[in-house]
Amino acid sequence: MKQITQNIYYVGVNDRNKTLFEGLWPLPNGVSYNAYLINDEKTCLIDTVEVDFFMPFLENLREVLGDRQLDYVVVNHMEPDHSGSLALLRQFFPGVQIIGNKKTFDMLGGFYHLTEGLMEVKNGDTLDLGKHQLQFVLTPMVHWPETMMTLCGTTLFSGDAFGCFGALNGAWIDEQMNCEVFWQEMTRYYSNIVGKYGTPVQMALKKLAGVQVDYICATHGPVWHEYVQKVIALYDRLSKYEAEPGLVICYGTMYGNTERAAEVIARAAADAGVKNIVMYNVSKTHHSYIIRDVFRYKGLIVGAPTYNTGLYHEMNVLLDELSQKDIKGRYFGWFGSYGWASKAVTEIKKWNEEKLHYEQVGEPVEIRQSLTAETTAQCEALARAMAEKLTTVNS
Repeated sequence: MKQITQNIYYVGVNDRNKTLFEGLWPLPNGVSYNAYLINDEKTCLIDTVEVDFFMPFLENLREVLGDRQLDYVVVNHMEPDHSGSLALLRQFFPGVQIIGNKKTFDMLGGFYHLTEGLMEVKNGDTLDLGKHQLQFVLTPMVHWPETMMTLCGTTLFSGDAFGCFGALNGAWIDEQMNCEVFWQEMTRYYSNIVGKYGTPVQMALKKLAGVQVDYICATHGPVWHEYVQKVIALYDRLSKYEAEPGLVICYGTMYGNTERAAEVIARAAADAGVKNIVMYNVSKTHHSYIIRDVFRYKGLIVGAPTYNTGLYHEMNVLLDELSQKDIKGRYFGWFGSYGWASKAVTEIKKWNEEKLHYEQVGEPVEIRQSLTAETTAQCEALARAMAEKLTTVNS
């Protein structure tokens, strides 16, 4: 049995087959769907799993419960990867009461037509299971309107908050595994799924301030124990849109001319003292990794060619995605190229003025057909201007 602490058990499952989470985000290492069971005088399940994994999930429950019935199931989050087994669970445990808040139940009927056996809770409400007492903390818009967390002593069942991509390879608690693979995946998970909601995340963290938390039981990724403070600090930093003094350079290119300009910029930035530089071809790298690093680093320089008298498609898509994340406080520079009609530079400028609202750094560079000595010098000047900003932040 996978016991976390006294009579609290991990009963989740792993998905190593799905290639795209929510049909959008790559899963090179799979993903876990975490659920937890408290085996007390009253038995209580915290969240369920995606419905395709119901049978192994049921086996995990039976391993802990034996012949006992399930009294309660807490629904911290209604996304189907966590609530998808509720209807089947009710068939196997017909007397189970479903605990959630008003917004939970607004969705429960729509998703699963479950309208009876419900117990509504409000922020701060408690439930006595015997030796364990639950307290419910409503955390709306982290990252759906109904999301909440459940405290059980010093154990926090946090829903999607503090979660990350990646299946669990045998161990389920951080101190039993090498967690290096999870830190970047936590940032990618946060930036692409939760990242738009920095203010609600800050409100949730304030509600938890002063609460001793020894275990964080999220719905994806490891159970956090050894690294609880590191995990909370990471969420605090990301939700404030704070960033390291590094530079993301991303570009679109058709025949290599825009890419060569990006290389000039990268070399010049490195020569000027920027150590953290990452480069991405927007047509080759999934945008979730680029968005992750825009959350990580303070500087962003983008470049693309004109295409069909507009902006190169993949760059257009990336800028649209960034605009939806509401990332604040970034330094921004840009460059563009064209063969016979100039448009890319003005389109990127328009994105920044109307949607992104980042601080412009340096002068945009416009390249006609291929680099010249003049435009090469302009690319280097753009890089030095960004480096000056970033090294000032670092100092």
